[in-house]
Amino acid sequence: MIDPIFLVEAAVNGIMLGGVLALLALGLNLIFGVLDIVWIAYVDLVMVAMYAVYFLVMVYGWPIWLGGLGGVVVGVALGILVHLLIITPILDSPPVNQLLATGGLLFFLQSIATFLWSTDHKSVRVSLPSIELGGIFVSYPRLIAFVLSILVMVGLYLFLTRTFIGTAIRAVSQDRGAMALMGASPQKIYVVTSAVGGAMAGVAAALLSIQYSVHPYFGAAFGPITFMICVLGGLGNMVGAFIASFVMSEIIAIGGVVWSTEMGYVIAFALFIVMMFARPGGILAKRQ
Repeated sequence: MIDPIFLVEAAVNGIMLGGVLALLALGLNLIFGVLDIVWIAYVDLVMVAMYAVYFLVMVYGWPIWLGGLGGVVVGVALGILVHLLIITPILDSPPVNQLLATGGLLFFLQSIATFLWSTDHKSVRVSLPSIELGGIFVSYPRLIAFVLSILVMVGLYLFLTRTFIGTAIRAVSQDRGAMALMGASPQKIYVVTSAVGGAMAGVAAALLSIQYSVHPYFGAAFGPITFMICVLGGLGNMVGAFIASFVMSEIIAIGGVVWSTEMGYVIAFALFIVMMFARPGGILAKRQ
């Protein structure tokens, strides 16, 4: 029989993992809600930003917080470049062409990362202790990542609800015709949205760098679960993605303790399939 304390510890770790997954899912959902294009290579942009954090901290000796900010800057730059070079030419293309273009970007990023940095795992070595609370051990890096994830998501909410450009982004995601009525430039909204999505990817990269090693196929670990969370919550639905992130992270974390990590993912994917039959539009389907 499993000690209940291990289940509680798994639940706490699941909550902290959910914070980072929510950050990834919200960035991807924000882009889809405005551009109506799923960036298949989104988590691979995170991988590139993680390499930036690694080199800035471990090779050039930057402080970890400054290296993290550097990763955010790289994320913003990548978001804008992807939009201008790849997304803009295919905005009016059929969905299959859009998927092929962003999928091609995924394989390009994996290949160029393998060519430049090999397949070796590279880690940002940060010595941080674990915290014991009532017999439950909490990883300090995970706790920092969770708190910062929540703060960034709160900042995103305030940006989208308290600023003119944020209101314009929400208007576009709900009704593209409203954009002209607000006097906002479509191209500007699209670029800003891609930059914000890139910034979210950069923040996620900085927070993941202190927990996981980076390698060219890092996206294969977090990409499918991020996409699954977005679909489960309802593509383009920010609240749905937030809820789905914690549901999935809890299933994976607790399933990993009760059975194995692999079985936790199996249960998560099984739930995803069942929910797609029960609610094809997601837990909170995007308003039509």
